[in-house]
Amino acid sequence: MPASQEVAILVGLNLTGRGTQRKLAGGESAQASAEDSLSELASLAATAGAQVAESQIQSRSRVDSATQIGSGKVDELKALVHLHEADVVIFDRELTPTQQRNLERALDVKVLDRTQLILDIFARRARTREGQLQVELAQLNYLLPRLTGHGATMSRLGAGIGSRGPGETKLETDRRRIHQRIHAIERGLERVRGGRATQRQQRQAVPLATIALVGYTNAGKSSLFNRLTGAEVLADAKMFATLDPTVRHITLPSRRRVLVSDTVGFIRNLPTTLVKAFRATLEEVVEAELLLHVVDASSPHASEHTAHVMATLQEIGADTTPQILVLNKVDQVAGEPDASALARRILEDPEHQPAGAVAISALTGAGFRALLTKIDEALPLDTVSDCTFRIPAGDGGPIHTLHEHARVISTRYADEMCVIRAETPESIRRRLAKYLVA
Repeated sequence: MPASQEVAILVGLNLTGRGTQRKLAGGESAQASAEDSLSELASLAATAGAQVAESQIQSRSRVDSATQIGSGKVDELKALVHLHEADVVIFDRELTPTQQRNLERALDVKVLDRTQLILDIFARRARTREGQLQVELAQLNYLLPRLTGHGATMSRLGAGIGSRGPGETKLETDRRRIHQRIHAIERGLERVRGGRATQRQQRQAVPLATIALVGYTNAGKSSLFNRLTGAEVLADAKMFATLDPTVRHITLPSRRRVLVSDTVGFIRNLPTTLVKAFRATLEEVVEAELLLHVVDASSPHASEHTAHVMATLQEIGADTTPQILVLNKVDQVAGEPDASALARRILEDPEHQPAGAVAISALTGAGFRALLTKIDEALPLDTVSDCTFRIPAGDGGPIHTLHEHARVISTRYADEMCVIRAETPESIRRRLAKYLVA
């Protein structure tokens, strides 16, 4: 184990009281949900660089207000911390400031919850200025109610999981300065959103349809994006491999060009504070005309993951956008994959049936022709026709537009005019109507 790797103990909570043993997203029971969520927490911890020594689930009829899990379980955890020489205890549920303070005093180690762990991963993954601002805003909003009485734990500087991000200023400033910093970040993000809106308006000036890839984290969105666009977005098995959005264009079988954006993966119990903080990133999803909902069809939890994504889309106001269910990783599915059968198994809610389902493998490229055809069918029709345009040779804008958004067949110059014949989408033909040769 690397010297810098922290040893972690994970703790989940399964509520057994009346009203808690109900069916959850995708038909899960509360017990199964707690186990799956803790398994997911282990993946998050590994992504953050921790070695998981042990995982524990505490079953209780209700949450203990002082420690979440009760004093008896805290004593068990203290023994496990000494046994494994653990550096950190990570809780799957969000801790209140009082619970976190009490647990750190009792266990004498660093105590984090799911939100802090995800924020730490986001701090690692953010590459653009926008992403870094969003991470810092979420961290400061999370920190603010935890300042009072935090004591010695607030003096930890840059040591391990949960400490990345704003740095010393986060740990040493007072509430007033944190509020000032939050306001400054919000102003910076508004400028980012303004710039993104300007870019979107420029894109809309040449009416290209926009498509956003959404899905559960690690479903293969970035691998699909890379194969579709030829981009080199980071794609690995770690969670939240993509944080900052990336936009590229692709050409469909109808010769239409469309924009495709890759976005951050969703996850169960994604904290509301993170959804709010990453509104600028998620705007690419909200503004899209079509969503490619990527699902790991080989996962035994595909139905639950899909339900969690649907819930997040509803939270950000994108649940009514047309979707294509992209059943990825079918190379790992036994037998001949049937998209309709897989979709019926995964989508248990008939109200959320997508525009269509396609079985693909981003790894092998299987099913990609069918996917592109399905995208063509689902998007508003922008028919292509053979047109001839007569444009002043010095007018570079329309000439560039044709080369960028149509398939130029021939170009010739006569009497200081550029005559271009091209297979042109209807939207571009209307825009350049004054140059059309009858």
